[in-house]
Amino acid sequence: MSGKESMMDASRRKDSPMSVIKEFDGDSYEESLSKDDRSSHGYSSGILPALGAHSTHRIKLRPYIVSPLDTRYRAWQTFLNVLVFYTAWVSPFEFGFSIGRDGGVLSITDNVVNGFFAIDIILTFFVAYLDKGTFLMVDDHKKIALRYTRTWLIPDVVSTIPYQLAHIIISSSLVYGILSMARLWRLRRVSAMFRRLEKDTNYSYMLVRILKLTCVVLFATHFAGCFFYYIADTYPDPTNTWIGSVNENFHDEPLWDRYVTSIYWSIVTVTTTGYGDLHPVNTKEMIFDIFFMLFNLFMDSYLIGNMTTLIVEATSKTRIFRDTIRGASSFAKRNQLPPRLGDQMLSHLSLRYRADSEGLQQHEILDVLPKAIRSSILHYLFYALVDKVYLFQGISNDLLFQLVTEMRAEYFPPKEDIILQNEAPTELYILVNGAVEYISHRNAMEWVVGEGKSGDVCGEIGVLCYRPQLFTVRTKRLSQLLRLNRTSFLNILQANVGDATIIMNNLLQHLKEHKDPMMHDIYRDTEQMLGHGRMDLPLSICFAAAREDDLLMHHLLRRGSDPNEPDSNGRNALHIAASKGSLECVVLLLDYGANPNTRDSEGNVPLWEAILGKHEAVIKTLIENGAKLSSGDVGQFACYAAEQNNIDLLKEIIKYGGDITKCSSLGTTALHTAISEENIEVVKFLIKQGADIDKPDAHRWTPRALTEYQGHEEIKALFRTIKKSDQPGASPPSSTMPEAPNYLKKHSSESSMPSRDSMERTQDSGKMEYYTSDSRSQASDYRNSLAGIITASYRQSEGGTAGLPTHFDHTKPQSRARVFITCSGKSDLEGQAVFLPGSLQELLELGSQIFGFHPTKVLNTDGALIEDFEVIRDDDHLVLAS
Repeated sequence: MSGKESMMDASRRKDSPMSVIKEFDGDSYEESLSKDDRSSHGYSSGILPALGAHSTHRIKLRPYIVSPLDTRYRAWQTFLNVLVFYTAWVSPFEFGFSIGRDGGVLSITDNVVNGFFAIDIILTFFVAYLDKGTFLMVDDHKKIALRYTRTWLIPDVVSTIPYQLAHIIISSSLVYGILSMARLWRLRRVSAMFRRLEKDTNYSYMLVRILKLTCVVLFATHFAGCFFYYIADTYPDPTNTWIGSVNENFHDEPLWDRYVTSIYWSIVTVTTTGYGDLHPVNTKEMIFDIFFMLFNLFMDSYLIGNMTTLIVEATSKTRIFRDTIRGASSFAKRNQLPPRLGDQMLSHLSLRYRADSEGLQQHEILDVLPKAIRSSILHYLFYALVDKVYLFQGISNDLLFQLVTEMRAEYFPPKEDIILQNEAPTELYILVNGAVEYISHRNAMEWVVGEGKSGDVCGEIGVLCYRPQLFTVRTKRLSQLLRLNRTSFLNILQANVGDATIIMNNLLQHLKEHKDPMMHDIYRDTEQMLGHGRMDLPLSICFAAAREDDLLMHHLLRRGSDPNEPDSNGRNALHIAASKGSLECVVLLLDYGANPNTRDSEGNVPLWEAILGKHEAVIKTLIENGAKLSSGDVGQFACYAAEQNNIDLLKEIIKYGGDITKCSSLGTTALHTAISEENIEVVKFLIKQGADIDKPDAHRWTPRALTEYQGHEEIKALFRTIKKSDQPGASPPSSTMPEAPNYLKKHSSESSMPSRDSMERTQDSGKMEYYTSDSRSQASDYRNSLAGIITASYRQSEGGTAGLPTHFDHTKPQSRARVFITCSGKSDLEGQAVFLPGSLQELLELGSQIFGFHPTKVLNTDGALIEDFEVIRDDDHLVLAS
C-alpha cells in the first residue's frame, strides 16, 4: 500500500472509529442493522461509536462502494433470502428424483435464481466490510476483493454454476447431483436472518423460534426423503429396495406419489415411531438409515431442549409465584403469625406478581434509564400532584423538580400497613390514588383518627421533626403512593435553605391549625426543638425572625448564618423583627453586625417598619445603632401616610429626620397623593411644612394643575390664598393637559403603598403567613438555589434587564414608555425626559408646551422621520422639528 493510501486510511480511522453492538459473523451483514432499517420497536442500530471517538457520524465511503448497512442493500439481501427457501426445497428434489436435467420450466427457474446469486457475487466486490480486529469499516477495493477471494468466493461460484451445462460437459449423474446439492451452501443466509428476527421486538420471540425449529425439521425430512429415494432409484436391483419391495414398478408411478411415499418414510423415521411396510432392505439403505437415525438423535434433542426452554420461560413466572406464595404461607404457619399479618404478606406478593404480569415493572424499567429520561418521566407523571401538596406550597420550581425526581411509585394492596406507629422516621409518602386510614393504638385498641385521600402526605411529621411515627397508616383499598427517602429529602434541602424554611413553616402552620390536641403538643415540642437548634432541617435567619424566636436565631447566628441574608424581596431578618417589634431579635441581629439601614426591594428600612408598628423600644434601639429614616424611600413613606390621611405618621417621619416634601421613587410627592385622595387636612399640613404647590413631579404635574384637573373646589380655594410661585418649570393649568398618570386615577379606597407588615401577616388573625404564598411565579423559580443566587447577583450587577428593547402597550397607563425629547437645533442638555402620551399628535402638543414652538414632525437621532407611533420604544431619543 502506498504512503498516501496509508495516510488516507489512518485519517478515516481517526475521524470515524466504529464498533459493533454485537458479534459480527463474517460476511453476515444481516448481523448489524442500520438506523434507517430499524423499526420503531426493533433491534437498535447495529453500530456504535468506539470509546473516545470524536465523531459519531457515518463513514463517508469511497466512490462505487456500497455500505452493508445501506437500506437498498438490505432489501436486496432480504430478496435473496426468499430465493434461498426455494433453493432449499428444489435442490434435494431435483437431485433425488433426477428431474430438471433436460430443460423445462423448473430448469429455467433455477437458472434465473442462479443469475440473481451471480449478481450478488459481483456486488460483493463493491461492498465494504467491518474489520473484526479494528472495528473499522474497510472500503478499499483491493482489500475487499482479497478478503472475498480468500473466504467465500469459490463456494459462492460453485453454487451458482448452471448444472445443466455441467451435465453436458460431464455426463456423470453423480457429479451432476453434487453440483446441484452445492446450491444448499446458500442456507447460511437463513441462519443469520433468523438470528436477526429473534432480536426484533416487533415479532414474538416464541413464534420466531418455533418457525425456525419447524423449518429445520421440514428441511431435514425433505432432504432425507429425497436422498433415500435416490438410493432406491439408482440401485441395480429395483426389487431389492425399500420401495421396490412393496411396489416393483414404482418407476411407473406418478412423481407426486413417489415423493409422498418418500416423505412418509422420512417422517416416520424422524419421529422415531418405528417402521411398518417401508424399511431399509439393502446394505446401502441400512448404512444411510444408521447415520440418519444418529442425526435424528441429535436433532430430537435439539428440538426437545428448545421447546422445553420456551415452555419453561412462558410458565416460569407463574411457577415462581406459586412457590413464593407456598413459602410465605408455610413461613406464617411455622412462626404462628397473626392471620392479618399473614394476609398482608400474601396480598403484597400477589400484587407484585400482578404488576409483573401486566408489564408494570416500573422500578426495573426506570432504573436502567438515564437520569434525564427518568426525571422527565417522573416530572410528567407526578409533578402536578406533588405541586398541590400542602407541604410544598410556595417553594421554587427547581426544588419541586428535584423532589419529584427522587420519588418512587409503589403499589399497596388493601389492608396493608405502610407506616407503623412508633417506628423510626425514614420515609415520607404522598398518596397518588386510593385511600388510607390513620390508626392510633391506645390501650391495645385500634382507633381510626383520620383518613387520607389523593394528594395527602403521610409521615411528614416524623421525617421533619425526627420523632417516632405518630400513627399507623393502612390502605383501605388498592393504592399507589410516592415514597421519598428522608436522607435524600434532607440532602436536597441543605442546598435550598429558603425553600426548607417554607416547608418547615407550612408544617408548623398545619400543626397549629389542626384541631387534635396531640398536634398542638407536637407543635409546641417542635418549636422548642427549633429554639435549641436540634433540627436537621436547614432554616434561614428570616424564618427565626418571622417566628420571633430569639433562641433559634441565636443558634443560627452562632452557626455562621449571615444576619443580612435577604429573602426574595430583598427583606432581611432585621426588617421582619422590627415590623413585629421583637426587641430581643433586633438586639441580637445588631450585635452580630446586621446593617440597620438596609433597604428592601420597595425602599423600606427597618426603622420605617418599627414606626409603622409603633414599637418605641425597637425604634430607640435602631436609632442608637445608627438607623436613619433617610436611608429609605422617604418620599414613598410620606405618600403612604398622606394616602392613609395619617397626619400623626407624617409627624413621625419628620421627627425621625424625613423630608415629607421629597418625591418618591415612583415620581410623585405626598402633596400629589393627598390631593388625589381629597385629604384636605393633610394638604394643609404639608403646605405648612413647606410643600410647593407649583413644583412638578416626575410626570410634570404640579399640585395646582392636578387640583384643577380633578376639580377639588375646597383645595382650589385653599391654593388661591397662596401666592403662585414663579419657579421655572412649573406648568400653569392648561385646557390641553397630558393624560393623567395612573397613580392619579385611584379611588380613595385604593392604596399606593401598603405596609409590608399588612401585606404578609394579619395581626389579629394569629396566622403566620410569611413565606407561604401559594403562587409560584416564574421570576422566582430559582431564587433559593445556587443558580438563583448567581443569577440574582448577575442581574444586580448588570442593572436588571437594561439595554433590552421593550415593547409597551400605549393603551395602558401602567405600561407607558419614557422617552427623551428635544427640539431641532438645540443640544441634549436643553431636552427633557417625559412619559410618552397616547399618540404622535399629543407628543407634538406636549413638545409645543415645553419648547414654545409648534413642531410638525418627529425624528430620531439619525434624522429619520417617525410616522408610526408603535415604533417608539422605552428610552428612545426623539427630536421634534417643524
